[in-house]
Amino acid sequence: MKITDFEFDTQPLFPASWKPDTIVLHTGYDGSQHQRSAAVPIYQTTSFIFEDARQGADLFGLLEEGHVYARTGNPTQAVLEERIRLLEGGTAAVAVASGMAAIDSALATLAQAGDHVIVASDLYGGSHNLIVNVLHGRGVTATVLPRDRYDTLTDAITPRTKAVFIESLSNPAGQLADIRKIADQAHAHGVAVVVDNTVATPLLIRPIEHGADIVVHSATKYIGGHGVVMGGIVVDSGRFNWTIHADRYPQFNQPDPAFQNIVFVDQYPQFPFAARVRTVLLRNGGASLPAHSAFLLLLGLETLSLRIDRISSNTQAIVHFLASHPLVEQVSHISRPDHPDHALANTYLPDQRVPGLLSFSLRGGQPAARVFHDALKVFLRLVNVGDSKSLATIPAETTHRLLDDAARARAGITSGLVRLSIGTEHPDDLIADLALALQKSALNVTLA
Repeated sequence: MKITDFEFDTQPLFPASWKPDTIVLHTGYDGSQHQRSAAVPIYQTTSFIFEDARQGADLFGLLEEGHVYARTGNPTQAVLEERIRLLEGGTAAVAVASGMAAIDSALATLAQAGDHVIVASDLYGGSHNLIVNVLHGRGVTATVLPRDRYDTLTDAITPRTKAVFIESLSNPAGQLADIRKIADQAHAHGVAVVVDNTVATPLLIRPIEHGADIVVHSATKYIGGHGVVMGGIVVDSGRFNWTIHADRYPQFNQPDPAFQNIVFVDQYPQFPFAARVRTVLLRNGGASLPAHSAFLLLLGLETLSLRIDRISSNTQAIVHFLASHPLVEQVSHISRPDHPDHALANTYLPDQRVPGLLSFSLRGGQPAARVFHDALKVFLRLVNVGDSKSLATIPAETTHRLLDDAARARAGITSGLVRLSIGTEHPDDLIADLALALQKSALNVTLA
């Protein structure tokens, strides 16, 4: 039998058709253009040489594409941006120094003094503080919308509303946003939707497919995957019509004095948002991603699919263990039938893999949580998520400490809540560690 007698499920050898496992290894890079290096090189330089004066003028005059100064990008970073862009299904991506820089850059590109944004109540504490307090100091006001009021989102929109900001999966409660429902309401009024996809990653949820206009990531987390590097990503869907909504978004439709008086929708019709992030916010704000950091993030990205598979299976085993333990009062995870967003999982998590972030509360409240936390041996006690190593923290005392009591309550953060970020260790060892810590908590805390 000849090989031609077999039938193959073939697809064109084009990156857009590749599976995520292949995208993270091969796209955005041609070794023949980099001294035949199999690995993406680290371009550790501040500046890039012009062939002559004309090329320098053309690069600065936007007549030629290319790198000029590392503050706005470098070839190592460009590979990372292309791979994340393809994973998310956008038209362009911009890498920045951290996840907070990604959120700040995205919102600062949309909103200026006198403008307004709408944010979900169950955000990561740092994001909440940035949007509600720091942006307020810049003259941007925020309406915090509880989850049970998403149906009234349109009532919160004003002529100065420039963005709706949500997390696809909230941190730490693990609540799943109905992105399509939120996007439809926002788009009916010409407002862009920004989705933080850090916890889900594009391997579990692709927000653009559900109506998101902008996607941001803390690449520090699952993309990096090893707790050794910081970074952030902003992805432009290329789908929002900035021209139709020129009255709400003049910065894309009028000459911009911050960058050569260009009109972004004319100069960069496929990705005006990403172009403005890079040329205005990154160029002038300087939240740049170092080339070595981009390289480390690329290494982490190569194993993202493998890690998500293992993290998912580990998480399901741990959720089952915790839910059946007598000391555990409640487990919050999307895989649980009693989770308020469990039904949405069929729409947004169709392949049955689950996120690796979960939270739970203990009988005995804060004292029990502290004893449990301090007794852990395999789980590391620190404030990060998405590491290959399993992690634990008490959000009310760490990540959400800056929130007042009312804001913590809206986010579902109680004093005895414990957040776990599940890693890739053997599940038996993780469960044994949890069991011993729970046992110590039970022995040292008087339960009501």
